[in-house]
Amino acid sequence: MSLSGPVRQVPLVLQVSEQFRGLIESGTWPVGSRIPGENQLAGDLGVSRGTVREALRSLSLTGLLEPRVGDGTYVRATNEISGVLVRDEASLTHVLDARAGIEAAAARLAAQQSDGVDGLDAALEARSGAHEAGDLAGYVAADASFHRGVVEASGNPLLLRLYDALAEVLTDSIHQTATIPENTKVRDAHYSLLAAIRDGDPEAAAKTSYALIESVKQSAG
Repeated sequence: MSLSGPVRQVPLVLQVSEQFRGLIESGTWPVGSRIPGENQLAGDLGVSRGTVREALRSLSLTGLLEPRVGDGTYVRATNEISGVLVRDEASLTHVLDARAGIEAAAARLAAQQSDGVDGLDAALEARSGAHEAGDLAGYVAADASFHRGVVEASGNPLLLRLYDALAEVLTDSIHQTATIPENTKVRDAHYSLLAAIRDGDPEAAAKTSYALIESVKQSAG
């Protein structure tokens, strides 16, 4: 008879923290929301308040949660990468520079592919429609969809995974810079980028992607 190693039980604090992580990742606890208090969580789970406190502390250390003295605990991010960036309070310029690097690399690759252009067309149409309707939330959502679409069209799953990990920070940069009516240079840059990708010109696509972010910087500045 062969013997296996000893059965190792997952510590209770880790089990609880993983449950909380699941609530964050699923959106049950949305970013920016205040989560229930320690007493309620302990009662709901049937564990001690100390266990809940340690589980919350571990998620605060990773940047997913933010305890506020006298006010409760809030959801800061849905993943550790965004959590670290938010915790370190990267400036808008830093975020835009990071976007420029990722999106330009993606645009170069997207121009070498044959798929994804239709999705980009649809995103720009939705963006334009929301702008005409004065729907800022819809405009931001469509703009975020377009930029993610460029990364998806690159065909590089690692770039897309990285972009999605940073999605909260990147989308927040769009919220901070979006205006209606928009700067015409920003609008034209989006269509120029789509044209470069459709024309299959990698160099122009990368250059135009950088120029788009620069137009956003100038508009925000």
